[in-house]
Amino acid sequence: MRCGGSLRCSNCRAENTEERDQERRLILGREGSKYIGTAYLELHPQPLHQQIIDFSRKLIADGCRHLKIIPLFLLPGIHVTEDIPSEVELAKLALGEDIFIELQPYLGSEKGLQKLLTKKINSSVDGRIIVAHGSRRIQANNIIEAMAISVNAVAAYWAVSPSLQDIVAQLVADGKKRIEIIPYFLFAGGITDAIVESIEDLKLHFPGVSFQLYEPLGANGELIDLIWDLMQK
Repeated sequence: MRCGGSLRCSNCRAENTEERDQERRLILGREGSKYIGTAYLELHPQPLHQQIIDFSRKLIADGCRHLKIIPLFLLPGIHVTEDIPSEVELAKLALGEDIFIELQPYLGSEKGLQKLLTKKINSSVDGRIIVAHGSRRIQANNIIEAMAISVNAVAAYWAVSPSLQDIVAQLVADGKKRIEIIPYFLFAGGITDAIVESIEDLKLHFPGVSFQLYEPLGANGELIDLIWDLMQK
């Protein structure tokens, strides 16, 4: 039986936090995880397709003929629907029939992610916000809107409107005094740090409101199980 490998594709090497390192260690600790790597779409010396080519050649040298690409993204935005598929096709053209490259579904399509999110919910609040990166693709944001509705929350976005500040102002105008904010991000990074700063500003602007900010999903065992399941499909 021919062996295969998996390459986890993340957005940005600069966001390689301690949690990302922990996620990698937990994955590599699984049985049968010899041929697992990580590639980056942005801020890497090599374009993604070249990273795929280099990793594939290592697999081929060891007799492996199958590579799965796992997009570690939460939304089907431009990166998932256009950028990554284009880079994968470039790699396929360069490698020919030496290896079969299979692009797997993005991580956010796994239903178990919503279960991870709902575990953070505090029933004692009267306002709840899920804040995500957001996408220029309306269809991608619709997923967050549906998720927010299912947990009695309102969606806000970092990259597109409505912003976190807009939604907080709306909830306060509706009389909400205890607001929890759930970041829909895999790991801590520049954006989640900026969200923390934004909430400090909101506390000054709305002194009569209590804000509770949760951590990102993080490299916990349940998240690792979801990633592992995608790698095994």
